[in-house]
Amino acid sequence: MTIHDLTRALPDIETLRARCRAMAALEMVIGGEESGGCFSYAPQWGPGEEAALMDNGSGGDYAIVFTADGAFGYGFDHESPMSPWADEDRATWPALVDGVPEVFAPQLTESAFATDDGVLAATAVFWRETGDTAWRAGPVDFPAGVPDPDGTDHLFAVLAAGTPEAYRDFAEDYWESDLPLDAVRHVWELRPLTDSVVDALNPGLPLAAVTPWLARLGYPGA
Repeated sequence: MTIHDLTRALPDIETLRARCRAMAALEMVIGGEESGGCFSYAPQWGPGEEAALMDNGSGGDYAIVFTADGAFGYGFDHESPMSPWADEDRATWPALVDGVPEVFAPQLTESAFATDDGVLAATAVFWRETGDTAWRAGPVDFPAGVPDPDGTDHLFAVLAAGTPEAYRDFAEDYWESDLPLDAVRHVWELRPLTDSVVDALNPGLPLAAVTPWLARLGYPGA
């Protein structure tokens, strides 16, 4: 999968936003902490902005910023030959940000996403304006003979799959714990949490402990 495959696999903006919020909620409950884990969600990223974030702890990350104008996302794989650090001039890969609408221009220079030189630290970039019918990406030519050249396949695999089964498979490996699919699905669908669901995902963790975290996350009914 490359960024072009990802843009075909992602759902509409609001479905993606809900999916990202659910993944962050699952990380909170399974991990038993408000922060930490692989996936997180910042409902007050900036004025009128929310952000879904991923950091795999191994040099790979992504962010998707949701604004009134739509959504802008990037991914960074430090092992990709498309990394700015693979270029002696510390530049983005050719055509990576070609076509990015002006409304998303601030994201290209956002300090949280950029190198010290102000270059977007990305190997994959995508966006979708409100009212658009599809996700977009620049007309990128990928380096030949490189598996997963832009890192999209392993960075966005769970997000693109978009199923509680895919998340459960990831989480059982990441958290080294057996997770009941029914409980994962309950959170994935953003249904109000119960003591039994929380206990199934993290035995002994009381619902009252996670409720404030989920309320700050914007989880429905928290």
